[in-house]
Amino acid sequence: MSEQREKAPGTLDLEALRRAIEGRDTEALIALYADDAELRVVNKDTPPSRPFVMRGRDEISAYLRDVCSREMAHRLEDPVVGEGRVAFNEACEYPDGTRVLAAATLEVRGGRIRRQVNVEAWDE
Repeated sequence: MSEQREKAPGTLDLEALRRAIEGRDTEALIALYADDAELRVVNKDTPPSRPFVMRGRDEISAYLRDVCSREMAHRLEDPVVGEGRVAFNEACEYPDGTRVLAAATLEVRGGRIRRQVNVEAWDE
């Protein structure tokens, strides 16, 4: 008998997010974003003063398709869930051993990601 997960109405399904990230399931990831979502990425090439910002599901979808098409492993780690907020680390590794760590914070409304900020660090 399978266990049923209880989820408060309007909250993000964290296990669906984990499965989508770790399975590199682009369509499942895209479905978790609101139509008017914003995704902001800060890293060495796009510092806080000039972050890479995507607005709307179409722009975010193109980015997610690129990331999910790369041959690398993804792991969602250390999730923290609060009222309308989710934070976690995403640990990634390419086949050559290069690693990427992203710290993500999400603002959630109506069960969808409305705003996301990723801060990334890459092996050099």
